[in-house]
Amino acid sequence: MRKIIHIDMDCYFAAIEMRDFPELRGKPIAVGGRSDRRGVISTCSYEARQFGVRSAMSSYHALQLCPQLILVPGRMDVYKFVSGQIREIFHRYTDLVEPLSLDEAYLDVTDSTEHKGSATLIANAIRDEIFAVTGLTASAGVAPIKFLAKIASDLNKPNGQYVITPNQISDFVKDLPLSKIPGVGKVTSQKLADIGLTTCFDVQQYPKAKLIEAFGKFGHVLIERSQGIDNRQISPHRVRKSVGVETTLAKDIFTLEQCHQVLPQLIQELSARVQRSAKDRIVNKQVVKLKFNDFKQTTIEQRSDEISVNVFYQLLEQALLRAEGRGIRLIGVSIGLADMTAANNNEADANLTQLDLAF
Repeated sequence: MRKIIHIDMDCYFAAIEMRDFPELRGKPIAVGGRSDRRGVISTCSYEARQFGVRSAMSSYHALQLCPQLILVPGRMDVYKFVSGQIREIFHRYTDLVEPLSLDEAYLDVTDSTEHKGSATLIANAIRDEIFAVTGLTASAGVAPIKFLAKIASDLNKPNGQYVITPNQISDFVKDLPLSKIPGVGKVTSQKLADIGLTTCFDVQQYPKAKLIEAFGKFGHVLIERSQGIDNRQISPHRVRKSVGVETTLAKDIFTLEQCHQVLPQLIQELSARVQRSAKDRIVNKQVVKLKFNDFKQTTIEQRSDEISVNVFYQLLEQALLRAEGRGIRLIGVSIGLADMTAANNNEADANLTQLDLAF
């Protein structure tokens, strides 16, 4: 059994804004774009959440739920700087740190000698140190496996922690709603509910072959998680699997010609991002994403061993067929990256050159 800690900062972006601008404290605030420009909420204070405001919600909708909501523009440079401070604290306790985002990470403290090797005390110490250095609060989950540590960090928010010991795993997962398992979203939850599965105990009683037939590879994951099994190790050097960019449009668009006016800039931004963060990686697919004005979205992808501008245009045309009269509010393009690195930088540079020459 390992000793895994999942640290999750409390309403991170909003908390930094309230720290730096005390007049915002205690008020419903959200970090996001302006409502008249189709902005989207990045995160919000707990006061805003009481009105139903949530991350990824449109700013317009958020203001309908909470008319007194204060919209604050993001300051990504500040958020990244503070994230660096927090990661420095993590590494004082272990080198086995797996960042998930600016405000969230797994830590394996199995071999740590700090606080007599107690993961519970280490989590407390990390949270105290984060507050002392940054003035921000964090919540923590402690468990022998990753997915339970992540679930636990959400059970005593904000500014708290929850511990699941090895001998508590069986009882804990038995009554655990399947919707709490990372990777089980609304669509999957509904499909599971349609066949009578709502808790991990339900999955334990369900024929494994039927579950795998219905959900494929993810069926295996559900079976393991429902039994309290997660053999994934902490990955200090996570390998990027994709690179993408997207834009939320100021107004809905409806035609292929209008989409064509947006696509070149997106591809150019993607090219720059690939050169910065994935220059030595091999491409294995291209993807186009559309979000419609009813907030439903679709993606079309094609396997590819090099980046082709023409493929993005073809995928866009295919994706637009699924609009069925709905307006387009967001367009995104991305590439998938193979697990292995390119044989040499020249091969990767050749792919990038092909993309750059399209402009």
